[in-house]
Amino acid sequence: MNAEAGISEARQNQKGGFMGTCVITGASGHLGANLARLLLEQGRRVRALVREDVRALEGLDIECKKGDVMDRGSLEACFGRGDTVFNCAGRISLTGQPDPFFMSTNMEGVRNVVDVCLAKGVSRLVHVSSIHAFAEIPGNGTLDETMPLVTKNGAVGYDVSKAEGQRIVQDGAAKGLDAVIVNPAAIIGPFDYKPSSMGELFIDLCNNRMPILIDAGFNWVDARDAASGLIAAESRGRTGECYLLAGEWKKLRDLASAISDVTGRQTARSTVPVPLALMASRVNWFFCRLTGTPTKFTPFSIETIQMHRYVSHRKAAEELGYKPRPFAQTVKDTIAWFEQAGRLKLS
Repeated sequence: MNAEAGISEARQNQKGGFMGTCVITGASGHLGANLARLLLEQGRRVRALVREDVRALEGLDIECKKGDVMDRGSLEACFGRGDTVFNCAGRISLTGQPDPFFMSTNMEGVRNVVDVCLAKGVSRLVHVSSIHAFAEIPGNGTLDETMPLVTKNGAVGYDVSKAEGQRIVQDGAAKGLDAVIVNPAAIIGPFDYKPSSMGELFIDLCNNRMPILIDAGFNWVDARDAASGLIAAESRGRTGECYLLAGEWKKLRDLASAISDVTGRQTARSTVPVPLALMASRVNWFFCRLTGTPTKFTPFSIETIQMHRYVSHRKAAEELGYKPRPFAQTVKDTIAWFEQAGRLKLS
């Protein structure tokens, strides 16, 4: 299919440009904060749907509307005809359990966004899913957009929620919604105000709070590159299609080493095999559930760092012009931002 197929007549008449406001759900999150800044740099009008925490948006020339994707009325007040909606809202779970809170946000929240987009006549919806919406590839297979989404049979709750949200958007496209989907890998980078789970991991490595690392890793993508991918998907993505926004796969040890190269600080070097870490996480998860103690060291978090080692972003490169920056540059810029934000003290 031609890369321009599926682009609506209204968008073609604008010669690839967009006249409406850019609405961002989840604008105060890591990806949303980077997206808002990039859109403003391009001279776009930005409206943000926010809940309580607006630190990531302070000082920016944007319109903020209080609301939530679970509140359909707030979406109706925020979306307008001709707007582009970037749905960055979502919940991440480190337990893998089907918690009603994040399941509802990642599924029913998406349904609300799709329904209101259809009702309000938005120009385009760009929905943020995840590479974890796709089923794990056995062996050393490469993940691309042709692979099937996970199903409820045997998959963990978070992965199911992201896959179901993606299916909801695809159903909306079948009903006439001009929608496109992006699937980022593990996001790190500047403007991580809360910080995110990956940001916390990054800070812990910088401060040498992890003396032993698991012998596994993630496919890492810079938040700025992911944001650029969203904007490219808005103007060039094909309706109903999805695009993997990946970067480089690096072990946790590689990340720690890259951090040490920038900071000059000693970071963890010792690693433990995944099977041993998985057994330990099961014991830890059992006792934490008994005592009600929160933990990030869970079987799901261990299994996650083994998944999707080989991820192809060829489709995004060819159709969207997507080109992620070098991993070392992301690490350097992330350290500089955390230090500027007062999250790291390196001297």
